Amino acid sequence: MVTREDVENIALLSKLFIDENDLDKLTEDMQNIINFADTINKASDESEEFDNINNLENVFRNDVVKESLPVSEILSNAPEQADDHFLVRKRG
Repeated sequence: MVTREDVENIALLSKLFIDENDLDKLTEDMQNIINFADTINKASDESEEFDNINNLENVFRNDVVKESLPVSEILSNAPEQADDHFLVRKRG
């Protein structure tokens, strides 16, 4: 059970200010969150198989090796180049 003191301690550790008027509602909300988590934890995971219920398949294509363009053509429009590489200026 979540108490007002629990909420106050959590707020203190989190360095949050909680108005006194909001404390009861926040305590109730936090208890509801804990109850919901408990409900999920109690759910059985031993039911029928759930994997791939939509019969999805891998949509990725296979890699295909293709011939590349010649380095000279790739670098033909580069403003600066050296040793078959693009030259770029260091920023900073």
